[in-house]
Amino acid sequence: MGQKINPLGFRLGATQGHHSLWFAQRKNYSEDLQEDQKIRNCIKNYIQKNTKIFSSVEGIACIEIQKRIDLIQVIIYMGFPKLLIEHQKIEELQMNIQKELNSVNRKLNMAITRMANPYGHPNILAEFIAGQLKNRVSFRKAMKKAIELTEQAGTKGIQIQIAGRIDGKEIARVEWIREGRVPLQTIRAKIDYCSYTVRTIYGALGIKIWIFVDE
Repeated sequence: MGQKINPLGFRLGATQGHHSLWFAQRKNYSEDLQEDQKIRNCIKNYIQKNTKIFSSVEGIACIEIQKRIDLIQVIIYMGFPKLLIEHQKIEELQMNIQKELNSVNRKLNMAITRMANPYGHPNILAEFIAGQLKNRVSFRKAMKKAIELTEQAGTKGIQIQIAGRIDGKEIARVEWIREGRVPLQTIRAKIDYCSYTVRTIYGALGIKIWIFVDE
């Protein structure tokens, strides 16, 4: 009882695929893994710097990385691609990543894919809730507003959990809300999941979101 598993890892090969596709020998595996993390961090830092001050949502749903011997293909799934394209071109971001990686022999290709229903993805929804909590909006209002946005995206169910010193109370607690069906134990049910940390003046709050997309 009470043994938890990440819903994405639980469904790998059934309804979920890997976000990184490459093969490496055992001795090079850790280097390639760190390289993936550098690429993701570089993209997120660049978008954070270039987004407008009033926009708390970065809009990155996920970043897919495919590697070959002479090529690294990066696909960024964004809900609001204007946040990236408005300011500077993708070429500058590519140059930043190449400087970070120091890869001379490999070419870097980057593509941006726009998501049709951005608020149907848990990462973008978590960023929205984080922005509301930073602006001192009540956590219940933030969760209900997030559920409304998700229903408009046409999902079948959602569960949101917030943990920590909610509303600045002395004792940390866990609050959650569920709307619709969220069958976590059914492998064929496609469930998107994310965990997100938001830093407020009272300390860090953890946000977890499960979205039941389809079966």
